[in-house]
Amino acid sequence: MTQAPSVDVHKPKVEYFDLADLTNTDPKGFVRPVERYQVEPWGLYMARTSDHEQFHYIESWLLPDLALRASVFHYHPEHRRDQDYYLDLGEFSQVGPERWKSVDHYLDIVVRTGRDTELLDVDELLAAHAAGLLTAAQAQAAIEVATATIDGIAANGYSLDRWLEGRGIALTWK
Repeated sequence: MTQAPSVDVHKPKVEYFDLADLTNTDPKGFVRPVERYQVEPWGLYMARTSDHEQFHYIESWLLPDLALRASVFHYHPEHRRDQDYYLDLGEFSQVGPERWKSVDHYLDIVVRTGRDTELLDVDELLAAHAAGLLTAAQAQAAIEVATATIDGIAANGYSLDRWLEGRGIALTWK
């Protein structure tokens, strides 16, 4: 009998977006300058440079009503990935007039426009639930959001933009 690979069990990643200060505080507490924020009725857009070894710029939309964060990573040429959008699932909310918060619920979806979607980190979700870091209700909600998102994108020719436009959301990117 083979043993499943171990999973890095960690608390949900929490991030803050301070519009007044034009900063983004990542899950490790690093505060980074933000180039641009844009607030729309359906969510918050953020664009900033990155000091990550694989990408130099990140753009994200927090979409609270859909429990999604849609991101475009601008990778360095040697680290390019076969993906158009990266979706994080979780809780995204405005926690003050000039402050937003995200709480990641482990599941992620890679979108390759016109081709497919890929659900990632189911093992992390299950391990977090088993460790008591997510309630059964939160884990179930994450699975339901993932299923509805994947179904919606697939029903729209694997187009995130088309699916969102059908819900009255028009994302813009740099």
